[in-house]
Amino acid sequence: MARLTAISGLGRKSAAIFLIEMSGRRVLFDLGDGLEPGDRPDLTGIGRVDAVVLSHAHEDHAGALDRLDEVGDPPVLATARTLGFLPERLRAGRARVLPERGRVDLMGLDLTLGRAGHAPGGVWLHVATPAGGLLYTGDICPEAPRLPVDPLPEAATLVLDASYGDREGRLADQIAAMARAAAAGAVLCCPAAGRGADMVAALAGAGLCVATDAVIGREVAAATGTLPEIVDAATARPDRAIVCVSSNAERGLAAELLGREGFRFVFSSHVPDGTPARRMLDAGQALWLPWNVHPTLPDLLALVRTTGARRVLPAFLDIATAPRLAEGLGARLWTHPETEI
Repeated sequence: MARLTAISGLGRKSAAIFLIEMSGRRVLFDLGDGLEPGDRPDLTGIGRVDAVVLSHAHEDHAGALDRLDEVGDPPVLATARTLGFLPERLRAGRARVLPERGRVDLMGLDLTLGRAGHAPGGVWLHVATPAGGLLYTGDICPEAPRLPVDPLPEAATLVLDASYGDREGRLADQIAAMARAAAAGAVLCCPAAGRGADMVAALAGAGLCVATDAVIGREVAAATGTLPEIVDAATARPDRAIVCVSSNAERGLAAELLGREGFRFVFSSHVPDGTPARRMLDAGQALWLPWNVHPTLPDLLALVRTTGARRVLPAFLDIATAPRLAEGLGARLWTHPETEI
């Protein structure tokens, strides 16, 4: 018998932590941290696990790796690019490299991986199980311009990135709106190891002269082989479009430019309470514009059809806020934190 337990990540936008128990093995898919201040997941009921497999390196999927000792100090398995975004202290002696595409033996479990589009090195994960297979999408984005998505396999149980719920609207239209907003200059905040290279390429394609901070500059160079113009707090100009970390201006160049005369800020990620982004948006001092990095409602329903899933767990979402998604899933909708797989 195999079992899936949603430790965190089901019922609201929160840390991604899913426990798979099968053939005497206990494996965590992701070990994330909460997005809201002080929202650290409860790990006390997990016990010892044999491995942690990461879908990608973002905080809500890998941010609790500093607590590995609470789950038995297991090895961490991820793609080379994902591991490259993690601090060395979390990788040392623990890291095991997984391919971005292919099939591997995970301690006796039959694991298949494919690229998920959301982040460099990000993957979906499929485990062969007695009841027809489990597919965990992690965060997935069918629209990412430079980050491909490999076809999803069939699976009876699907843990689906439903972060956007009923949202519609296409990335192409969002890019046009972002380019208009940044035409006279703006600080465009985004996460590291995410959409940065796509954002730079898309805005440059719309005719803007785009600069970056050092972090996004390295990501652009890795993705394209070309280093963009790099600016810092001394050389940044308010009449330029500047793509930089972090998502909510908590640190990095974005934080250094806060309060500087003439700099306009545009945010496009989830905005937690207590962040500079939340304070600026509440005061009408910044702009929030969407930039799809998760599936929209039509994408979600298409992914469900592709996999043929009989049970769909809509992850990272309060399903009560997405009535059209709930209706589209119908009898396939599954909201219990534990299920046989």
